[in-house]
Amino acid sequence: MEREFDTTEEKIIHATFRIFQKEGIDKATTKKIAAEAGVNEVTIFRKFENKKNLVEITKKYYFDLFISKINNIFDYEGIATIEDYLTKNFRGLNDLSDEDYSIIKVSMEEVSGSIPEKKLLISDITQTILNKLEEFFKLQIEKGNIREVNARVLGITCFSVTFQSIILNRLYNENNEVDAKKYSDAFMDILYNGIKP
Repeated sequence: MEREFDTTEEKIIHATFRIFQKEGIDKATTKKIAAEAGVNEVTIFRKFENKKNLVEITKKYYFDLFISKINNIFDYEGIATIEDYLTKNFRGLNDLSDEDYSIIKVSMEEVSGSIPEKKLLISDITQTILNKLEEFFKLQIEKGNIREVNARVLGITCFSVTFQSIILNRLYNENNEVDAKKYSDAFMDILYNGIKP
């Protein structure tokens, strides 16, 4: 069962994430979080017991919100064509808010300071997207819309282009304006027609 948060807990969780955005997970102290949330530091310990719990709860809170959006973007119910589906993916990722992209950025920054056996949010995000793409392409193969190919490899190919052209560009380039339609059209042209003259 999902935990319900009271107003003070939500305020602390949101403040924790803002500190993650500004300074990273490693530099987020309970003192900074308390100041950001406008609560006493003791309140953090009363509500979350310790910093480790607060960090994990905050990551899960934002991760769950983000995964819900990703599932919606990569949902293929009612999508008529492959072109429509891939265009929806590109546009959906491009239209995510700055806060949504902060979740990805925090997840990616988590990798550098992480314990190897620890489950990483970025891995979960990647697997969610890849699984949706693979399911979609398997369905297209079953329907005879595309030839028999490795659906996972096709999903990885689409994810790679999406990740590079939309996600990394949005996170790390000064010019965050990406023409998702242009990218998706160019990608689908190459995907369908190959590179041979």
